[in-house]
Amino acid sequence: MTPIHHVLCPIDFSEASRASLPYAMAVAKHFSARLTLLTVDDPLLAEVAAQASPSLDGESERELRRFCGDLLTDSAIDAAFLVVVGKPGSEILRAARDGHADLIVMSSQGRSGARKMFFGSTTERVLRETAVPVFVTPTAAPPPPHLAEAARRVHRIIVPVDLSGASAHQAGVAAAIATVLAVPLLLVHVLEPVFVPYNVRIAMGGVDAARRERAGEELTKIAATLPAQTQSETIVLSGDPSEEISKLVKTRDAHLIVIGLHSAGVLGPRMGTVTYRILCLSHTPVLALPPRVTQLPA
Repeated sequence: MTPIHHVLCPIDFSEASRASLPYAMAVAKHFSARLTLLTVDDPLLAEVAAQASPSLDGESERELRRFCGDLLTDSAIDAAFLVVVGKPGSEILRAARDGHADLIVMSSQGRSGARKMFFGSTTERVLRETAVPVFVTPTAAPPPPHLAEAARRVHRIIVPVDLSGASAHQAGVAAAIATVLAVPLLLVHVLEPVFVPYNVRIAMGGVDAARRERAGEELTKIAATLPAQTQSETIVLSGDPSEEISKLVKTRDAHLIVIGLHSAGVLGPRMGTVTYRILCLSHTPVLALPPRVTQLPA
């Protein structure tokens, strides 16, 4: 497994982005990783301010240092400040690629939107095109100061799987994190309602029970691939996947969701509808995994 050497944390000077910083710091400190704090200046503003004194980029970096300064007090964290010009989503993806980031930590929303109504456009762009895992942080609860505190809060990891070829890999990443945090994980598949013509249903008999049994068998196979020390449980539910998973997070006291971002061929990773809705509905940290991402370390 490849360790985390570089964590990228975009900051747009909103309180939501400020709340993501302690998560990024906790990960960087735990893995002795480099932490890059990135802010993106608007290109039109940069053009207008090109001849100004003091310069926009210099002031942006100073403001970034001030904005993060009262939180970034641990001298053990190797932190760098980066100011670029462009569209936020594109520049975050570029910085992750050029800096060989192993993890992006960012809020579900920034300056542009209310989380209950829609997903932040910048975060959505990053999730649709990212080649590295993205840890999406909530704004409702105070962030942990370190991973030990995160472990005490997590209690359980929810891993929604669609039983596709990527599910075993997704579960493996979740198992590695569960080992680090010493918490159990719950593999869940939600059967969506399907229409079966009456005569076919009568002829086949027990269609719903057969679907549930088959899904349970597939979940058991995935669980069998996990390390022996992993505390895992499987469950099959029926209904709307995003709603059922959101309810399960509450009833099972889980504080981390590990979910996959699905590929769309040559267009690269894309969020499915279920993933998108879970990210919108959840008030829980979400680790979103693009296809074929390198497994996170124990």
